[in-house]
Amino acid sequence: ESIHLFDILLTLCLLLQLSHSAESMSTAKVCAIFGYGPGLSAAMARKWSKEGFSVAMMARSLEKVQAAESSIPNSKGYACDVTNPDDITSTVASIEKDLGPIDCLIYNAGSGVWKSWDQIPIPDFEKGFQTNVSGLLKASQEIVPKMIERGHGNVLITGATASLRGKPITAGFAPHKGAQKLFAESLARDVQPKGVHVGYFIIDGVIGTDDSNPAKLDPNAVADTYFAVAKLDPNA
Repeated sequence: ESIHLFDILLTLCLLLQLSHSAESMSTAKVCAIFGYGPGLSAAMARKWSKEGFSVAMMARSLEKVQAAESSIPNSKGYACDVTNPDDITSTVASIEKDLGPIDCLIYNAGSGVWKSWDQIPIPDFEKGFQTNVSGLLKASQEIVPKMIERGHGNVLITGATASLRGKPITAGFAPHKGAQKLFAESLARDVQPKGVHVGYFIIDGVIGTDDSNPAKLDPNAVADTYFAVAKLDPNA
C-alpha cells in the first residue's frame, strides 16, 4: 500500500513539473529562429533559452529540429521551408499558438551558388533570392506588425561580407546578401521609431560548431554578441 501511495505521489509530482514547464513556455518571451543548423543557430537557441526565452527552431527537416529539442530546454522544432510563403504563415501561426507572441525574430536562413556567373542555373539563382530575401520579407510581414503593436521587438539578420562586395565565385550569393542588407536597412528606418530594433550582422568568416578550430568563428561567442545587441535600446 505504501508503495502504491508513493507511485501516486510521484505521478502527481511529474504532472506538476510538466504543468509548470508548459506554463513557463507559454509565459516566457519567444525567440523564433529561421534556418536552424548545428552551428550559429544552435548556439543562438542555447543562448536565448539560457536567458529565459522559449525558442522556436525552424528548418526544412522536422527531424533535425526535433532532435535538438532534447538538448535545448524550452525549445520546440517546426518544419518550415522559407521559400514557401504559405509555409512561413502557417508556421508563425503555430508558434504563436504553442508558445506565444514572438519577441525576437532571428533570420539565419541562407543559400548560395558557388560558381562563376556563366555557370549559374537561373532556377538556383532565383532560389537564392527566395531564401535570403523573400523569406525574410515574408517572415517580417508576419511577425513585425505585432511587435509594432506591442511597442518592442528585435529582428536579427545574419548577413555576410558578400553583402558589401562581389567576387567571381560569389556571383550566385553576393546579389542575394546585398539585397538582404538593403531590405534590412529599409525595415530598420521604418520600424525603429516604433520600438522595433533591427540588427544586420556581417559575418566575415566561417562559423564552426564550437571553439575547437581557431580558423573558424566560435558560434557561442557570436551568439553572445547577437544577444548583447538585442538587449540594446532600439535608439542606440
